[in-house]
This record gives sequence, C-alpha cells and structure tokens, in this order.
Amino acid sequence: MPDHPTVDTGERIELAPGEVPSDGRFANPDLLPVHVADRRWTTYNFAALWVGMAHNIPSWLLASGLVALGMDWRQAVLTIALANVIVLVPMLLTGHAGPKYGIPFPVLARASFGLRGANLAALIRAAVACAWFGIQTWIGGSGIFVLLGRIFGGWAGADRIAGQPWTLWLCFVVFWVLELAIIYRGMEALRRFENWAAPFVIVGALALLVWIGVKAGGFGELLDQPSRLGWGPEFWQVFFPSLMAMIAFWSTLSLNIPDFTRFGAGQRSQALGQALGLPTTMTLFALLSVFVTSGSEAVYGAPIWDPVELVAKTDNVFGLIFALVTVLIATISVNIAANVVSPAYDLANLAPRLVDFRRGALITGVVGVLIMPWKLTSTPELYIFTWLGLVGGLLGTVAGILIADYWIVRRTRLSLPDLYREGGPYWYTGGWNLRALAAFAVGGVLAIGGSHSAPGKGPFPAEGVIPFLKPLADYGWAVGLTASLLLYVALMRSVTSVRAGRPGPGGGSHRRRPSGT
Repeated sequence: MPDHPTVDTGERIELAPGEVPSDGRFANPDLLPVHVADRRWTTYNFAALWVGMAHNIPSWLLASGLVALGMDWRQAVLTIALANVIVLVPMLLTGHAGPKYGIPFPVLARASFGLRGANLAALIRAAVACAWFGIQTWIGGSGIFVLLGRIFGGWAGADRIAGQPWTLWLCFVVFWVLELAIIYRGMEALRRFENWAAPFVIVGALALLVWIGVKAGGFGELLDQPSRLGWGPEFWQVFFPSLMAMIAFWSTLSLNIPDFTRFGAGQRSQALGQALGLPTTMTLFALLSVFVTSGSEAVYGAPIWDPVELVAKTDNVFGLIFALVTVLIATISVNIAANVVSPAYDLANLAPRLVDFRRGALITGVVGVLIMPWKLTSTPELYIFTWLGLVGGLLGTVAGILIADYWIVRRTRLSLPDLYREGGPYWYTGGWNLRALAAFAVGGVLAIGGSHSAPGKGPFPAEGVIPFLKPLADYGWAVGLTASLLLYVALMRSVTSVRAGRPGPGGGSHRRRPSGT
C-alpha cells in the first residue's frame, strides 16, 4: 500500500486483521470500526430512524411554543422547517465519517481533541443525553399513567410514595426496563425496532388527526388566527432566537450521528436517508400538531397541544389502547436512539477495558434515574432551560471543531489505526490537542458567556454573566460553532505539525473498499 494513498470520498475503509488489538488501552470491540460487510443500513433505515425519533411528544409541542410567542401557524411551521434544514448540514458533515471509516463519535473526536481529549467532548454529549433520557422516560411513563388511568380508573387516587401515586412509579419503572431491554440487544435490534416503529407512529398520528377532524367537523379557528407579530421588526426579534432554539432541539445528534452512520452501506444511504427523514418529518409533524390542536379547540373550546391530554378525553377503550401503544413506541423510539446510544459509546470511550456498549447503556439508565427527572421537570427554569441550555450551547462549539478538523484540516483523510494507539499523530501533547482546547474555550465563552435570566427565574444576572456578550446568548449554538471552527482552522494551520495528522508513514495498512449504496 502506498504511504500516501488517494482516498476517494466514496470509499469505505477498515482495519487490516489484527492491526489494532481489540482489548487495547483505547479500544474494545464496540469502539473498533464496523467491518465493511456489517455496514448495511440503507436509505430506508436512516429515514426510519429519523421518523421514529422525530415523532415524539416534545416534537409535537414545538409549534405550540412558537404560537404562544405570537406567531401564527404558518410562521411557526416555517421556523421549524428552516431550522431542521439548517441542522441537517452539520448532521451530514459529521455523519460522513461513519460509512467511510465505521467509527463512532468519540473515536472521530480523537482526531481533533486527541485520544484523551476526546473524553471531554464525549462526556459533554453524554451529560446531556443522560439527563434527557431520564426526563423522556418520566414523560413517557407519565403519559402511560394517564392513559391507563382512563382505561382502568382510580390510578391517580392510589397511595402515594415520595409524593407520587405508586401506579405512576410503576409505569416509570416498567417503561425504563423496557427501554434498556431493547438497547441491551444492540444496534441491530434498534435498527429492526425503528424499521417498524416509524410507520406505526405515523399511522397513530394520522389516526389522531382523523379522529379530531371528524369529531370537530372541521379544524377550528386556530388556522384562521392572524400573527400577533406580523412580519415586521417584532417578528424578526422573536424569529431568530426561536430559530436557534429549534436548531438546538436536534443539535445534539449533529455530534454523535456517526454512532449510527458507521453502520451505513455508503454515503448515499446516510445522506439521502437523513435528508428524507429529518426536515420533512419535523415539518409534517409540526403541521399535524397544528391541525389536531386547532380541531381540539373546535371540540373543547380551548386548544389542547398535549396529545396525551387530548386523547385522554375520549371514552373509547380501543382508542385509548391504541394511543397508549403509540405513545409507548414513539417515546421509546426517540429515547433509545437519541439518548442512550450516544452515552453508551461515550462511556465506553472513557474506559474501554471496563465499559462496553451494553454496560454504557445500563450506566446511562441508572444515571437517568439518579438525576431524579420528576424533580427536574417540576423546576424547568433552573435545570432544563439553564443547565441543559448551557451544555447544549457548548455542543455547537464541539461540532465546529469536529467539522473543521475532518473537512478543512484533514480533508476527510484519517489514519484509522492511529485513532486507537498512543504515540501517533493524534496523541498530540499527552493525548490532548491544546489547540482544540483553546478553540473550545473561546467558542464556549462566546456561546454561553452572555447567559442571562429573568429576575427570579434563574441563577444568572439579568444583564448577563459577561454583559457585553449578552446579545450573543440567543444565538449560542451558531456562535459557538462558527467561532470554534474558524479559530481551530487558524490554530492548526499555524503549525506545520498538522501534516502529521494525515495518513502517511506509520499511518497503518488499513484497507479501502468500494462504497455501497
């Protein structure tokens, strides 16, 4: 093999047999590249993954938040659609490394942050995912509790434990166990689950639309309500912060999407599948929520945005059971894919010899309970909108570094074996790339330094932590990504040692395979 191979972007690369020990200090079977023969996720698999993840209760409620801010339904749907087209771009850029090299997100991060420094990026992502896993599990368990209470009656009046009915705790625990049982079977089990979960949830959402449409004899007055903001300056003052918030909804996946695309049969599969699955599904789901909510206003006199609350108003047992199963499948689909897969790999990257993918998933499940999501959801100002908002802002900074390193600095060329061993080009300074840390620090300060809270609503001063950065606070994700990307490129190009990070002498004898579709 030549020292400097010409690597076509359509090729798929794998390690030569025995080139990297599977039990090394920085490797285990779950972190090593997926064999080319096992990279077989198709366009449908990726589209189904996104359909399954996008169809969930928080996604349904996105449009309601924008309408509450004064937008009409057209402006709300437009904002959601544009945000998901924008976030698709970094999703495809970071996802490219998956089918090509078969590596998960924390291993890709080693190229830019260093073999040890990658743990910083991975743990930031894992912290967000663990928290949201617990919150989504509590939301899903609560939805099941409400629907089962309508079927059997009397559940809300059951004896209380720690302030909640024991029946609610039962729903939470059963739901938690079911989620971990599915992911414990591995990524192939997740692929099969998403394949049939996606169409089932779509049918469930359409059934809800038909039911409320028939019951209402139309879709109410919400569709005719004008925007309280118009299209003038007041609208744009709300639009841009709202756009950033909608982008942040899936910005976490723009980091760890290689955890899924590493199983892709080729670039066309992951790119087309994501393009078909993410922006279209989120836009259609927003439209669906608007129509259903407008119909609820015609029937009950007030718009009901929460689909569980809406369905709970029916007396049809079959409808309640169908809704119960739909909520169950929809929440499991998004929670496993979005909030378990990432920390499972991230924790495995932290201690490869001790933690594999399955152990990482179980640790995620335990942490999701220990954070007590029932308390977090009762104080959203302090936790969900403050702590998670801050850490989420940092994710844009990490994404900027990943994209800059992989696409601009290295032009998609990585030395695959050196991602798993000390002393190579990704070892930098004791396993840490100080230039990546500098870009991360600067981008992070710019992204979250202006964080502020309304009086009595959070821990930050109203004028912002760093007052002159307050105007940037509402654009944290975009500011962090842009600043870290530009600074990282400048720092890496300022030293000649960057050349060592490209495949060259000592770069290993990994093999290239033609891409599939």
